[in-house]
Amino acid sequence: MKASLKLFSLLLLVILTMYSCRNAKQPAAAEPDEFKYFVDQFEDIRVLKYKLPGFESLSLQQKKFIYYLSEAALWGRDILWDQNFKYNLLIRKTIETIIKTYEGDKETPEYKSFLVYAKRTFFANGIHHHYSNDKFKPGFSESYFAQLAKGSDQAALPLEKGQTADQLITLISPIIFDDKLFTTRMEQSEGSDMVAESATNFYEGVTQKEVERFYSAMITPNDPQPVAIGLNSKVVKINGRVTEEVYKSGGKYGPAIDSIIRYIGKAIPFAETETQKKELGLLIEYYKTGDLKKWDEYNVVWAKNTEPEVDYINGFIEVYGDPLGMKATWEAIVNYADLDATKRTQIITDNAQWFEDNSPVQPQYRKEKVTGVAAKVINIATLGGDCYPSSPLGINLPNSDWIRKEVGSKSVTLANITSAYDNASLGSGFLDEFAASSEEVARVRKYGNMTGALHTDFHECIGHASGKLAEGTDPGALKNYASPLEEARADLFALYFLMDRKVMDLGLLADEDAPKALYDSYIRNGLLTQLVRIKPGKDIEQAHMRGRAAISHWVYEKGKADNAVEMFQRDEKTYIRINNYEKVRILFGELLSELQRIKSEGDFEAGKNIIETYGVKVDNQLHTEVLERYAKLNLAPYSGFVNPMLIPVYDTKGGITDIKVEYVDDYISQMLYYGNNYNAL
Repeated sequence: MKASLKLFSLLLLVILTMYSCRNAKQPAAAEPDEFKYFVDQFEDIRVLKYKLPGFESLSLQQKKFIYYLSEAALWGRDILWDQNFKYNLLIRKTIETIIKTYEGDKETPEYKSFLVYAKRTFFANGIHHHYSNDKFKPGFSESYFAQLAKGSDQAALPLEKGQTADQLITLISPIIFDDKLFTTRMEQSEGSDMVAESATNFYEGVTQKEVERFYSAMITPNDPQPVAIGLNSKVVKINGRVTEEVYKSGGKYGPAIDSIIRYIGKAIPFAETETQKKELGLLIEYYKTGDLKKWDEYNVVWAKNTEPEVDYINGFIEVYGDPLGMKATWEAIVNYADLDATKRTQIITDNAQWFEDNSPVQPQYRKEKVTGVAAKVINIATLGGDCYPSSPLGINLPNSDWIRKEVGSKSVTLANITSAYDNASLGSGFLDEFAASSEEVARVRKYGNMTGALHTDFHECIGHASGKLAEGTDPGALKNYASPLEEARADLFALYFLMDRKVMDLGLLADEDAPKALYDSYIRNGLLTQLVRIKPGKDIEQAHMRGRAAISHWVYEKGKADNAVEMFQRDEKTYIRINNYEKVRILFGELLSELQRIKSEGDFEAGKNIIETYGVKVDNQLHTEVLERYAKLNLAPYSGFVNPMLIPVYDTKGGITDIKVEYVDDYISQMLYYGNNYNAL
């Protein structure tokens, strides 16, 4: 899928020049009665915006709380850029300087290609694709890049003391243009050194064996409350000795963390409960010390605190970006509850024990008591770090197994993000192109949004929270396969139960045909349509995609013998059809049972076999066909967002009297605004 780059108008060029100083004005906003979800499209990316429904009805206290937490969410942006690759910030600041100050012709094909590269880099928070992990290939020459840098304001370039523009160009040009350097952010090929061969900045000067040896010495066998060793640090070798640089105030990423701390502190007086004030205080203590026991202490309080309407996520949390599945990227969201929609998730969590007890999982791996599963449907106010611009649709935290077991977890479905995706996709032609029949199309159009939301609810609310580890199992035993296996396990829990009569009895669905829409879409996606996100000749790398592929291919292989799932050709096009939905459901249950056993026992080899056999490799002939069909639709397989701007309104004494929302229509200008105003590292 490709789309021609939109030409910038004179107005945009004027706006961009306004960001050359730190105190830049806010990006241009859309008229409130002309809301359109689409913002921009380039290469394989579509940029959207999302609404903040009901924000104006929140109390001033809640609005202030959201505002200050949002500032904290934005101040962590540079951390993620540096975590993704150690040269990302240097390259980004050079790109920003060129866009703002280059005095040459900006209407040439070369400059437009440079602008596409800039947009892709901004979207990925670095020079490697956010999903495939491959380094971007510029559509302009190395000599033209040198021309751009030299034709820009030399004083604004990110030059170190005594460094010239020529020296800067000499340093970063090979990083950008040499296709043999830093080719992938995360190398996961079997037999590779996943540390030494990955460009990610969690490790430097060390090998995979050295890292594994370093951390194995820290593991306490049979610890009932193990911390997530290595979660918030970079592993380096100093004077021949392997050690950690911990992310904390005064340590690694200290300036950015200090800004996060400052705005969390500003938010505390406006927290909705005393418990929320306490948890934020613990979060600050964690950021000051980097102590992972303090992180767990914070998460225990945060997970228990289900009362507030306004909530947030802030920290080093998910390990998808680490090839070893240990180290977390920084992320943040700020949100407020959709109270009406939350009634749906409340029904699910109220019945969590029933679903656990009736799971096809082996009884010894089910939880005797499902603890503290708290679920809400939320509206996002601000996305930050690894949630921006590409956002999740649902979240379940904390990730610690012992906290989930003893305390519980929070699950959220992101209503306004899902709504933006759905509204922006209306009439795209995608479903008509790949669905096997008109009946399937009609069913998905009737039930797709409903069952998709329920799938997310089940996945996040009780899928991740289900099951338990066998006594003595190392939570990190599955290593680099842990993430795809866990996402597949949660997906299977949702898929299995959405066709259960219990769901209809609870009033969550009113038609027994509705789950068929989800089954159709899921298998079609796992076998066929998610291939549009993969470059020709590449394997599947991303954890969620590997999970979906593993489920779909496993079910297809097991189900094709009796024609439960069928792959067929019509008019030289490939389609997927489910002929026996109940059989497919049984297969979902069988695979769920096996994945739970693998997790519970820490069976690395069995988990590796499922992912490598069913979740990684791509049929090249089928892939080519899918890409050709998709290209004709002129769509983008990946979507992300610009944030709305939260604008304080002040009285004559400097007090905040309101927080206004302005919706941004310009992707580049928001990126430049963030670069100017949240530049911590």
